[in-house]
Amino acid sequence: MYRMKGVIPPMITPFQENGDVDYQGLKTLVSFLKDNVDGLFITGSYGSTALLLPEERKKIAEITMETVDGKIPVIVHVGTADTRSACDLAKHAKSLGVAAVSAVGPYYYKHNADSICAFYRSIVDAAEGVPVYVYNNVSFQGYTMDLKLIKRLKEEAGVSGIKDATFDIMMHANYIRTLKDETFDVASGTEAMWLQSCILGTEAFIPGLGNAFPEICRKMWIEGMEGRYEDCRKTQFEINEVRDIMYVAKSTQLAIYAMLEIRGILKCYPRSPFLPATEEEKCEIKRRLMELGLL
Repeated sequence: MYRMKGVIPPMITPFQENGDVDYQGLKTLVSFLKDNVDGLFITGSYGSTALLLPEERKKIAEITMETVDGKIPVIVHVGTADTRSACDLAKHAKSLGVAAVSAVGPYYYKHNADSICAFYRSIVDAAEGVPVYVYNNVSFQGYTMDLKLIKRLKEEAGVSGIKDATFDIMMHANYIRTLKDETFDVASGTEAMWLQSCILGTEAFIPGLGNAFPEICRKMWIEGMEGRYEDCRKTQFEINEVRDIMYVAKSTQLAIYAMLEIRGILKCYPRSPFLPATEEEKCEIKRRLMELGLL
């Protein structure tokens, strides 16, 4: 069974200024990342999942898989507000040969444990053997999935792992202690707590920063996995300082579009209603990145 390992960025979706998906830009970004990371997590939160049409999500997955060309595994986020759409996306992802699929809890409405279990069970059935990861993101699904529910998703719904985006290290420790085994994987959904996570036994993290600066994320992953915790602590603090800089653009997601342009990798835009970073904000981000020696 596939298990996440290494640095697996939640890839942004590049858009043109008019709001259309920039499919050529997508190829450029995938080509850059596939040589610098251990996998890609696509059409998730950084990938503007809730702003994409189902047809766009499928085409993004198709182009990503074609461009990766088997070099690294691809995990496709298939979460939606309704079960039928999520299952359709899961079936499509399986047809492409993806390594795994993932889904945030069904959003907009508040759902009880039984309906959430049924939602994931349907995705597991639709994926037909492709591992399914819960993407536990309280901010985006709108409710907490507690440890008892995650256990049910493992035992009753048949999910194979969790992308933990709770930013709660105690919760993450509980996932490792009570859930992780040969049938269930636990990955960290942020670069902000890799040092703590790897000490607990996590082997993968999904860093938004990895879109624009995969090199420093991979450096930190290696330091943690090799047990060089003093080196890892220093890199962790540097990465967390970069995360502070990202909020100059008002959100970490929007900062990635600016950072890709600043690095000369790709000029693209977020999709409305998001607004791109201003020229003043991009200048400030660039100045502070230069001070850190990252440019």
